[in-house]
Amino acid sequence: MADDLHARVASFLDRFAKERDLALPPLSDDGVGRIQRGSAVITVQVMAAQGVLMVHARVAPAPAAGKEELLRKLLTASFTATGDAAFALHPETGEVYLRVLRTLYHLDYEEFEDLVHTVATVADHWDDLLAKA
Repeated sequence: MADDLHARVASFLDRFAKERDLALPPLSDDGVGRIQRGSAVITVQVMAAQGVLMVHARVAPAPAAGKEELLRKLLTASFTATGDAAFALHPETGEVYLRVLRTLYHLDYEEFEDLVHTVATVADHWDDLLAKA
């Protein structure tokens, strides 16, 4: 089953690249692929053991102490301005990521494409905005 999930996402990534005339490396054996869209680097990660696809992009370094207003802004944006994605702090580094999770079961190409597009568009906007903060 895990191999089927990996193969399906690998085919989605390949199709995504071909439709946009992009030269992307194939999905790695451990289920990770990367796509550069604007200033954002989107990571597509197959988490087969959990049956989940995670699409994410780093948008800022770990916020410094006393940046509660920035965190409030990000949480508000997660509710109003990020589509299906949400901001999160990486559990190990504290860096700010935009991420979305979807079940791998019944995932089709159109949903994959929409997830990548959403994360790419929102991350490309916010990484530039947060670089100025």
